[in-house]
Parts: sequence; structure tokens; C-alpha cells
Amino acid sequence: MSHSMMTSLRALTIAAFGLSVTAAAALAEVSQPTVAKEDIVLVTTVINATNPYMASWIEGSKALGEKLGLPVEIVQSNGSSQTQIAGIQALAAKGKKIVLVTNPLAASDVPAIANTIKQNGGYMAVWWNMPPNMEPADVGDHFVAFGTYNGYTAGECGAKALVAAMGGKGGIIALPGVLDSTVSQERVAGLKNVIKDYPDITLLDEQPANWDQAIALKTTQQLIAKYGDQIDGVWTADDAMMLGAYEAIKKADMIDEVHFSGEGAYPPVVDLMVNQPDGDVVAASSFHRGYKAAATGMLIAYKAAVGEIDISKLTPEQRHGQYAIDCVTPANAKDFQANGGIDPTWLDRLIQDPFMDLVGGPVEGPQG
Repeated sequence: MSHSMMTSLRALTIAAFGLSVTAAAALAEVSQPTVAKEDIVLVTTVINATNPYMASWIEGSKALGEKLGLPVEIVQSNGSSQTQIAGIQALAAKGKKIVLVTNPLAASDVPAIANTIKQNGGYMAVWWNMPPNMEPADVGDHFVAFGTYNGYTAGECGAKALVAAMGGKGGIIALPGVLDSTVSQERVAGLKNVIKDYPDITLLDEQPANWDQAIALKTTQQLIAKYGDQIDGVWTADDAMMLGAYEAIKKADMIDEVHFSGEGAYPPVVDLMVNQPDGDVVAASSFHRGYKAAATGMLIAYKAAVGEIDISKLTPEQRHGQYAIDCVTPANAKDFQANGGIDPTWLDRLIQDPFMDLVGGPVEGPQG
């Protein structure tokens, strides 16, 4: 072997050694235990698969899984906390380390889920629901982050537009999601914060509809039977329930007399605002996507698992933060029609910075 070839091989060996040392040093700087990619299973949970938000959540989870080259397991709770927790536990028992993003049915489910992930040696991010006074940093590294959208702001978005559409007077029926749901409670509080300033607005009734379009249809029919033409507005904590209420009001031949607001700006609701097949009756819906929430949470947990982020160096807002939303009305609804309102480059940009949509820390109650 020539001297020049030996020199080149030596240089390559030194370079390779340098790279391995750099990689090892990078891993050494990460405070939490890491997991090899091949030992990971990505897991996402949804309340049901019929709600458009949940369908979007599944889509976002799968899209990220494809980018990462890993399959995604889906756990459906079907409205049962026990089913949800048992599904996660069954996957944990298979041996691989779980990287979980969960939209738990109820806030009270989170401690059991966190304990399962801790025992498994995996990592998780939780979206939407968490018990009061519970913080990821207090639980441990396996609970990487909690994310949400501002439920108060979202509730106010719909309420303000609904009250304006009603001319500042009349009766409203409200359909929250689940009573033991942090974000549902926030959205209802946003509604009530708005209507307290309108003495001619009456909140006729408040009946949870479990984030379910079919349940919302039946619930609204029951409220129509009770209140009849006293109903001038329908406020719902998400768009699936709004679509169910919309159908009920239409079947009762009241569509010309009632206005609606929802939450989530689901594509069918955006289309109703743009096309107005029954007139200008949908007042507003705040925009965010299950796609974005699921992909963001799963990516944060994944990067923690493989050592691409150091949990000890995350800011308090990154451990428990809120993410950007918009308020969609008939005036701007066209801007949210294409591609479900999601920029086609969004996921690639997210992979570079999983916190790019973070706008603040824990959600605070409405002012005033």
C-alpha cells in the first residue's frame, strides 16, 4: 500500500472516529435515557374515529409516522376511559418502547397513562386534557410535554360572532363536549364570559354531547322539544357537535331562524360558511387541526426518545404550552378551504422545529 493511500485511510479513520466521538458526546449531553429507533412503536389515541377532528388527528399521526419511517398504532377509546388505558397497556406489554401522543377522553385518565409509559420506558406528549395542578416536569421525563390551544379564546371566538349574528338578544343552547374535559370547560367559560355582557342573551340550556355528531343531533332534538322557538342560537364546543345540531335544526324547519357557532373549523363547516346553502347561519369557528396537534405532540415525544432534544433544557412553556389558533368567520373562510387549511410545507417545517407553533405557556382564564 502506498504512503499516500495509508495517509488517506488514516485521515478517514480519524474523521470517522471524530464523528463517532461527536455523536457520543451529543448523546452524553442528553439528560434522559434514549431509545434506538428500531425499538420504538408510535402510538396515538383518539376518542372516536367518526369525529372529523379525530380523523384529522389520525391523519397527522400517520403522516409523521411515514416521515419517520415508523408504523403508527391507533387506540380508540370509543368513549371509555377503561378501553383507552387498556389499549395503551396492551401495546406496552408487547415490549417495544412507546412514543405516545394522546388526546385523553378525560383529564383524570392522564395519571394512569403516564404511569404506563413510565413503566414501559417510553415517552409521551398529552394534548387537551390534564388534571389541575399536574405538570409534566413534576411527573418526570417520560411525560415530555402538555400542549393545548386556548380554550377560552376559542369559546369566545364563536360566542362573539354568534351574539353579533343574533343581534345581541335571544336564547342560546350550548353543547359542551365531556364534563371532565379541561378544554371543554375552558370553551364554555369563554362563552359565558362573552354573554355576561349581554343582558338580552339567555343561556337556555347546557347539555354535553360527548364530541359526537350523532349524540349532538339527538340532544338538540330533545332541546328543540323543550324550548322550541326560544332557540335563536346554538353554541357548540366543537364542529362535530355543531354539524349534529345543524341537522336537527334543519329537520325541525328552523334553519332560517337560528345561528350557529362551533370550534375547530372542520372542512364541512368552512364549506358551510363559504357556500351558505341555508344562508348566512354559521357565525364562526376557531381554526386548528387534529393533524397539527397529533404530529406536534408525537414529534416532541419522539425527539425526546431518540435524544434529539434534551428534556432538561426545555423551557417551562415547551413542557406546558399553548399553540396558535385562528378565528374563522364567513369573511375569511375561503382562506381556510384549500388542503383543509394546512400549508403543504407545514410538516417538513415542523420536523425541523417541533415548537414552531408555540405561542405561550399555560392557558389563563378570560379577563374581565
